[in-house]
Amino acid sequence: MPAPVLFGFLFCIIAAVLTTAASLRPFWKRFYEIVPTTLLCYFLPSLLNTAHLADPAAVDALYAVVTRILLPCSLVLFTLGIDIGAFRRLGRTAVVMFGASAVSIMVGGPLAVWTLAHVAPSLVGGQGPDAVWRGLATLAGTWIGGGANQTALKEVFQPSNALFSAIVTVDVLVANLWLGVLLYGAARAPRIDRWLGADASAVEEVRRRVEAQKQARPLEPITLTPLVQVLSVGFGATALATAIADPLAGYINANHPLLSRFSLGTPFFWLVGLATAIGVGVSFTRLRRLESAGASTIATVLLYVMIATIGLKMNILAIADQPGLVVVALLWMAFHVGIMLLVCRLLRAPYFFLAVGSQACIGGPATAPIVAAAFHPALAPVGVLMAILGYAVGTYMGYACGILMQLAAP
Repeated sequence: MPAPVLFGFLFCIIAAVLTTAASLRPFWKRFYEIVPTTLLCYFLPSLLNTAHLADPAAVDALYAVVTRILLPCSLVLFTLGIDIGAFRRLGRTAVVMFGASAVSIMVGGPLAVWTLAHVAPSLVGGQGPDAVWRGLATLAGTWIGGGANQTALKEVFQPSNALFSAIVTVDVLVANLWLGVLLYGAARAPRIDRWLGADASAVEEVRRRVEAQKQARPLEPITLTPLVQVLSVGFGATALATAIADPLAGYINANHPLLSRFSLGTPFFWLVGLATAIGVGVSFTRLRRLESAGASTIATVLLYVMIATIGLKMNILAIADQPGLVVVALLWMAFHVGIMLLVCRLLRAPYFFLAVGSQACIGGPATAPIVAAAFHPALAPVGVLMAILGYAVGTYMGYACGILMQLAAP
């Protein structure tokens, strides 16, 4: 399918899911008690890719539009009505859980390599540029930070092109599977919080205050003028952020290469950071009244489009192409999840922080706000801020992880 056809098809999938989710029929009510709408909007498009019905070039084109235009626009619209005071209580726990996420990935990789070196050494062996640990080191970069960190570590550890391509495939598969698990868990957060013995009062306070604000400012009838105003703020802020981000990143790369090591030379880093900052800034102005004109509703529509587009990048059958590397990555992920669960139990931190902290590292700014918004649209900025931390530490922690995996390899 070419990009325009694919885009229309995605909207049909989203419409079908949301329409059936709103149905009062007993079958659909029971079905959506088990399967969240976000997970279904993520899974169904993946079937198109698995069946080779989606043109890879079209998927890449849509993904570029979604991440560079729709994502920053939705962040602005989600944050323009934000209550900053309610978020202050989230600060310390959010940072601690992000740290736990990054450290668990840095430690989990060497543990996975060490374990398999004793059980199935062929899975983590290899010599020279084909040594598996070299490819896994680049995976550590993207799982802690992002694509820029992965590229930096590729230059440092020099894996072969064939190995690096396989690692990219494994990254897409395992990271997207984990995203699906997190979205599924978001719909069952209260049950998971009870199992964790978590204190979710801070997250619940944010939800309550946002809902109270919505009730105090009921939605106005959607008419042309306020709708255009909402879109102009969202896309106008996106344009402003892009206009600043691209030349700023270029300037940093050309004149301050040291800062590039912290991924500050990445345009996407500045794009999502500036879009979030603009949205927060707008929340202190009269434009915050646009929330009652449906700003967060429009942002939610964009959110579903983002989820569906990301689903297009997943091929369910790809696990058969790289079974050995997939086993390594899944074991690595298991160590990461186990450590995160342990930290959550010790801190009594709610599942929200586990999910967003994990996705901030594994998925980065493109998907962390999606996971956060699955709990409540107003929480999307938390995902962005946590993911930005990953850019700052991804290269250094990824390098340390790579060295440890080299020592653990057979």
